[in-house]
Amino acid sequence: MNGALRALSDLLALATARVGARVAARGIDVEQLAAHGLAQLATEVEACRQIADWAGRVGGEGPAAIACKFVDDVCQSIRAGVRLGPADHVGLEEMDLSADDVRGLPGEAVDDAELARVGACDPGLDADLAAMRAQFARFVDAEVRPVAQRIHLRNELVPIELIEKLGALGVFGMTLPEEFGGLGLGKVAMCVVTEELTRGYIGVGSIGTRSEIAADLILRGGTEAQKRQWLPRIASGACLPTAVFTEPDHGSDLAGIRTRAVKQSDGSWRVTGQKTWSTHATRADLMTILARTDPQEPGHAGLSMLLAPKTRRDDDFVDAGLSGTEIEVLGYRGMREYELSFDGFHVPAEGLLGDREGLGFKQLMATFESARIQTAARAVGVAQAALDEAARYASERVQFGKRIAEFPRTLRKLGRMTVRVQAARQLTLHAARRKDSGDRCDLEAGMAKLLATQVAWECADACVQIHGGNGYALEFAASRLLVDARVLSIFEGTSEIQAQVIARRILEAR
Repeated sequence: MNGALRALSDLLALATARVGARVAARGIDVEQLAAHGLAQLATEVEACRQIADWAGRVGGEGPAAIACKFVDDVCQSIRAGVRLGPADHVGLEEMDLSADDVRGLPGEAVDDAELARVGACDPGLDADLAAMRAQFARFVDAEVRPVAQRIHLRNELVPIELIEKLGALGVFGMTLPEEFGGLGLGKVAMCVVTEELTRGYIGVGSIGTRSEIAADLILRGGTEAQKRQWLPRIASGACLPTAVFTEPDHGSDLAGIRTRAVKQSDGSWRVTGQKTWSTHATRADLMTILARTDPQEPGHAGLSMLLAPKTRRDDDFVDAGLSGTEIEVLGYRGMREYELSFDGFHVPAEGLLGDREGLGFKQLMATFESARIQTAARAVGVAQAALDEAARYASERVQFGKRIAEFPRTLRKLGRMTVRVQAARQLTLHAARRKDSGDRCDLEAGMAKLLATQVAWECADACVQIHGGNGYALEFAASRLLVDARVLSIFEGTSEIQAQVIARRILEAR
């Protein structure tokens, strides 16, 4: 495996030089395919390094076989170019690589059937994190999984009693300092808990994301008064936030936001405009609104972040100047999505984050590393749930006189799902450790989200296929996991945005 890792590193260096020359000559937007191919290649090579490191740390034949298989799969697939996703592929020639450049990539034969029999592996956590993982696994099996399918099928909100239990367990203050009522833990702990909660149901695993984003915004950019006012309430779960950033015509291009916030004579603000994809909005007590406070600045410099209190309701909006319409969605239910209309909505003077205008875009960008790492953890949770459901069904379903788990094609799918889930998990934990170290980690966060969301979709799709016709039936969890997995590569920056970020960082470093 070491030889394969060296060969992959050499190939990545070669690809970086050649794609870098193309980008330098014509620009990254013109050479977007080549740049995104480089980003995907770099992501898979880093995943190879992390899964190999994990196998070396935990030891054992099972982890070694899983790591060897992932590295071998990467080597084999690159010979045909770089696969970016469904209906999306970059040929070697588009990256100025040739068949000769990849001919030397080694491969090691690993029995897919044996991989399927490896079962659960030690994720390589320390004793405290392992105990935390076990605690939340028990909670999920007892409290979350039994209600997941009902919430999805009925489009119900996650029961408030369950949210209160999450608050008591410290989920909403996981990474907040103890002085603000948090647990003072790092992003690795956040990933461990998020993965387990999402394994139970994506809606439950995602409730904490809103708190994480709002808390990060306030902790990094808020005044001391804002921190004292909001952070303890967020940490306890008494305050449920919602992010209000996206607009109907401005998703990834946040610098083009048009929603206006006009300052009044008493220092308060009046917000007018349209927002969309606001999650858990009726239930929220606090909106973090990205709005344009300086109309003379057409770009990101004119944007500010507002902390806007609102009234919590289950199904409607009652505050003056605020109305909303639910967006019906395929999956990712339990919190509901809304399009919001602001018509002179009042925000108090102390609601300007940091008490300074024009910093909203910068403040938001500072939270993206954590948000993307947590999304990667959510993706790993969905992928693990799909693997669990597929393995369970395959062990019970009998066709042609034997369990379908005994058929080679089924074993192959289960084995490869096992491998890819572990690769995504280790890459995500690597990004979290990097974040906890205090280093810049937009590259690692982007890689984790890019790979983990791909793996979630692949595993959910394979889970449906193993179920056959039953996988298409609403009564089976497989159908829910498929639609839940699909959204992961879209929010918190699409896969295309991740690839752009990764490519830019790699070429900047060069």
